[in-house]
Amino acid sequence: MSRAEIAMTIAIPATSRSSLRDATDARHDRQFRWLLTATAVFVLVTLAGAALSMLWGGRSVLASEGLNFFLSSDWNPVENKYGALVPIYGTLVTACIAMLIAVPVSFGIAFFLTEVAPRWLRTPVSTAIELLAGIPSIIYGMWGFFVLMPVMRESMIPWLDEHIGPLPVIGALFRGPPIGAGMLTSGLVLSIMVIPFIASTMREVFLTVPTRLKESAYALGATKWEVSWDIVLPYTRSAVIGGIFLGLGRALGETMAVAFVIGNSVSFTASLLEPSTTIAALIANDFGEATETYRAALLLLGFVLFMVTFVVLALARLMLSNLARKEGNR
Repeated sequence: MSRAEIAMTIAIPATSRSSLRDATDARHDRQFRWLLTATAVFVLVTLAGAALSMLWGGRSVLASEGLNFFLSSDWNPVENKYGALVPIYGTLVTACIAMLIAVPVSFGIAFFLTEVAPRWLRTPVSTAIELLAGIPSIIYGMWGFFVLMPVMRESMIPWLDEHIGPLPVIGALFRGPPIGAGMLTSGLVLSIMVIPFIASTMREVFLTVPTRLKESAYALGATKWEVSWDIVLPYTRSAVIGGIFLGLGRALGETMAVAFVIGNSVSFTASLLEPSTTIAALIANDFGEATETYRAALLLLGFVLFMVTFVVLALARLMLSNLARKEGNR
């Protein structure tokens, strides 16, 4: 047998094995792609089904109230009048208060753990913060009801009403009787709930900043504040904003903790010190005892909460896309 024939005899099985492996890899790749596509479609179908089912359940109230359901503050189940303005307002205001408190505190915690705290202290504090995220929301609600509300009623609210209430513009937000329950109290409880989520995200993101960048800034005489503001934040801006909006989504949908401390009043008030309600708290309190028409209104209210959360997270995604585009143009 010649050398050419021997080479062909050896090469044919090798080529066959290679072709068989390539075909197997291609088949596995197609199956994996189909599996990923199926999971994505499943999530989209589930979300769309949940939203449409709530919209379908509240179709009778939507047909009778129309757009007035979203713009009216009149919520009277006895007369079958339903307006979602008060719970929408309460949901957005309490979430905003929570984020105004939680974001700077979370940033301080994250920067303390990554730059300031000694090594022996970082692990215990990080573990304690992460454990706070696992506490059930009803525990936060009970703490707010039995501990925070008396403090607000006896100390905080009288001081705010006396010193800030008389001011011309913002004074209307801080006038009210010393009840203790209200949007401000709910915002405080929510801020404590979302701080572990935002702080943990920021901490992990801050750890990705190259040490060489921070050491260079320190070598040039920068302070810790300048390093955090000029080096760490610009480097991790997109991820930090994503973590903030993740906490905002958590605050918008919170139920039990808010239901304990907000007062559950459907009367519109601009004051942060007076009782109000949120979408989730109103649904949780009234759904079990609701009649057929009232249940339809609560289902439609659930659809409103779904859309509010979707719009907020969509805006966050748009903001992150714009930031990424601007960073790419630099």
